[in-house]
Amino acid sequence: MPTAALLAIGLSLSASGCKATPPGAFERAVASQVKRRLTVGGREERNPLAGDADAVRKGQRAFSSYCFVCHGLDGQNTGVPFAEAMSPPVPKLNSPDVQAYSDGQLKWIIENGLFPSGMPASRGILSDEEIWRIVAFVRHLPPAGSLGDPPVYGGGAPPAKADGAR
Repeated sequence: MPTAALLAIGLSLSASGCKATPPGAFERAVASQVKRRLTVGGREERNPLAGDADAVRKGQRAFSSYCFVCHGLDGQNTGVPFAEAMSPPVPKLNSPDVQAYSDGQLKWIIENGLFPSGMPASRGILSDEEIWRIVAFVRHLPPAGSLGDPPVYGGGAPPAKADGAR
């Protein structure tokens, strides 16, 4: 068989095997339980800022500086064009799956990232206090769409800087 034909067959086979498909309900359920019970640490850690309205407000500012590109300004992917196209999709932070994590687990996820999702680690970028503030905000998300689209995707004004950011 000619080299060109072998190359064409190889390319078509490799291209068809690289298509990402969204996980099914069973895959999502298994992955959710494995993350919640085995891979995500911090289950017993408590948020020292829980219930603090000022922490929620400052958490929203930090979120709007560091998290909005993937999660939207409202934590529900509003205006994020690729959120559903990711594999796995970017979760809406008000979803029962996300809200079922303890505060300590949410802090752990923000700090360490979540492999193999696209969630990056913020260790060395955000302080512990900023992360706890973001967790407080995630527990008190505004209604979907109420904050508009992120500016980087054609929304309004740029997000406010987090406290202490330069």
